Amino acid sequence: MASERQLLLHRDLTRFPAELFQFDPRIREGWLSDRYFVRAAATLKHANRDPVVTLQVFARRSGRVAGLYECVRMLQTQLASGYDYRDLEVWTLRDGDQIEPWDVAFRIVGPYVGFAHLETTIDGVLARRSRVATNVSRAVAAAGEVPVIYFAPRHDDWRIQTPDGYAARVGGGQSVSSDAGAAWWGGEGVGTMPHALIAAYRGDVVAATIGFTHYVREHEPDVPIISLVDFGNDCVADSLAVARAMRTEFGDGVLHGVRLDTSGLLVDKSLVGDETLWGREDLRGVNPHLVRKVRAALDAEGFDYVGIVVSGGFTPRRIRKFAELDLPIVAYGVGSSVLGRGNELDGVVPDFDFTADIVEVDGEAVAKVGRHRLDNPNLLKIDWDLLARADAGDSFD
Repeated sequence: MASERQLLLHRDLTRFPAELFQFDPRIREGWLSDRYFVRAAATLKHANRDPVVTLQVFARRSGRVAGLYECVRMLQTQLASGYDYRDLEVWTLRDGDQIEPWDVAFRIVGPYVGFAHLETTIDGVLARRSRVATNVSRAVAAAGEVPVIYFAPRHDDWRIQTPDGYAARVGGGQSVSSDAGAAWWGGEGVGTMPHALIAAYRGDVVAATIGFTHYVREHEPDVPIISLVDFGNDCVADSLAVARAMRTEFGDGVLHGVRLDTSGLLVDKSLVGDETLWGREDLRGVNPHLVRKVRAALDAEGFDYVGIVVSGGFTPRRIRKFAELDLPIVAYGVGSSVLGRGNELDGVVPDFDFTADIVEVDGEAVAKVGRHRLDNPNLLKIDWDLLARADAGDSFD
């Protein structure tokens, strides 16, 4: 009898059928594998040997694991020619599970020649997805109840947007900035307006915001209107100018928020002449004083309904500092840090590598010195028949 957790795993998997991942058919041919794995399989075939092995996959750090469902579907569809996935025993955690150093996240028992070439792609999938999921989960934990928006697509190759967006979702990110990033859960990208739109309006943030609002109200009425107000490096003045113009043009309540994205190389004009702050601390970029000044200015003119979104260099450590000050922020935008560009001091996981080891051959313990079979009671066995029923729509009621 399957446990509730095992049933949840199989139900999870139905939302991620193999075709969703659009696997490159050359995976099966070993084209995307480290060549020594392909040659290892070829050597065993040449010697008429096909041992049944136990391969376990683990990481050396703690974090949020992601990419496991992709690996299950990879085994279903990308085995070497002549092999059937039903001949494999697969044990896995669920995407989103917390793991600690040396916890086994994935285990395969079966004929090695059939899946030798998949070690590279399995390790790589888990490493990338888990790094993003872990960094987003750290940002989310630091932000508390305030939503975290994933703004990382511009920081990496476009081909990785969809799986990265999924990993961000696993990590607890509430939304992503591109449609591709939301594709695996059937969502859409979110976003407001870029600096490029303001530039196209010749630097007039008010005109750009009003133009953006006219478009959105006619074609995408569910999109919240959030104006980007750091283009002229005067967030207080521009926030007020936008809010006033929006009130005149559309009435109260239409402008949902303003986004502060001041460069870490600049000090906003509103802070330059403030004698109570100048010279006492670093005022570059988006900082607590700027957030408070924008909030106070908006409130003074009755724009209390306009929220403040912040972005630009936000790491988990920086988010936590802002959260501890109980700043009036409605959302954080995170980008390159969730891809691992940072350091542990900032709360960023720069790498999350996984290692796969053969630890048994034909039922006997065989492993590299220093490695041995590790048990993880949280692993769940894939029941291929149960998965087929789940994929067919069986509710298990």
